[in-house]
Amino acid sequence: MSINFNELIQFTQSLVRVQTLSGEEEPAVALAAAEMRRLGFDEIFTDANGSLIGIVNGARTGPTLLLDAHCDTVGVAPGVPWTHDPFGAEIVDGRMVGRGTSDMKGALAAMIHAAGTVDRRRLAGRVAVSATVMEEVMEGVSLATVMEIVRPDFVVIGEATDLNLNHGGRGRAEIHIETIGKPAHSSSPQLGVSAVELMIDVMAEIKQLALPTDPLAGQALMVLTDIISDPYPGYSVIPSRCRATYDRRLLPGEEMQNVVAAIEALPALRFGTVQIAQGEHVTYTGATLAAPKFFPAWKFEVGHQLIQSAMAGLHRAGLSPKLSAYQFCTNGAHSAGNAGVPTIGFGPSTEGHAHIVDEYIELEDLRAAARGYVGIVEAILG
Repeated sequence: MSINFNELIQFTQSLVRVQTLSGEEEPAVALAAAEMRRLGFDEIFTDANGSLIGIVNGARTGPTLLLDAHCDTVGVAPGVPWTHDPFGAEIVDGRMVGRGTSDMKGALAAMIHAAGTVDRRRLAGRVAVSATVMEEVMEGVSLATVMEIVRPDFVVIGEATDLNLNHGGRGRAEIHIETIGKPAHSSSPQLGVSAVELMIDVMAEIKQLALPTDPLAGQALMVLTDIISDPYPGYSVIPSRCRATYDRRLLPGEEMQNVVAAIEALPALRFGTVQIAQGEHVTYTGATLAAPKFFPAWKFEVGHQLIQSAMAGLHRAGLSPKLSAYQFCTNGAHSAGNAGVPTIGFGPSTEGHAHIVDEYIELEDLRAAARGYVGIVEAILG
């Protein structure tokens, strides 16, 4: 059975037309489960977090290949004009426009159709497709639960790669830095110590902090995303506390204690503390996901069996992928970064299409991704 591309496009449209912020993914899960049933998946179920898992069994025993795509999206900011309805999934000039088209309902649809139409008689092993929840707020945390159930030997992350093959990716950490001052009336500032001014000194040193580079993943980053003083608002008072939040983009091999220690060693931080933020989010099933917001980077060598097999499968599917790495953080932070399971990334569209106004996916990319997933499955399990 070959992929019906008209049905693939229609299914993608149905996914885009339901609004699925993190914690509100149930409508997309229901649509994806129905499509899996229509395509004849052997097993279809949800885990405790609400992530959907569908399994297609091959004719013979063999390894398990997991294709993963998250089904939550970021929101649409009020007052920011879209040219097209962000949930209309309109097709304009060969593109489908809408929130989640590139990040990443298009990839999810392509994975489901690829797994549902692959020739099972040629497979030794099984293909699992997961529609994971809460990725936009805690990368890899819900995938961990999926992997405990499926126990995959190999993982394919469907985040956008521009149809290239990614064998690594940057991770991220959310870091809270706090400085402690001494309160006083602002008419007598000499009697106090401003925590904000202490933080300014810390921030100046952070700008000079030497960060590592990686030949595949590129440059590590540390970006200020938030700063607030206490009390706030400060009426006639020298602020006694100040907290800054930094987004730290991680490289392969970086560990939590080393990242924190490099900041703690800054001379200006003698009046402050550093800690990794703790994430806690409730899924649509009522389950609570809680974990430190440290999501490791990862990479595998080009000669790895998974990479070579996937590359051969993509070539047989008529594609010409380059080898690359994710610059943003993905669910691979768990599958590869924490669990060490061989992982690759392959998906339609580009990283730059994620989270933007008038987000879109090229229909030809959607079709090519579906062909590519079939090629990867057959190359690894054939």
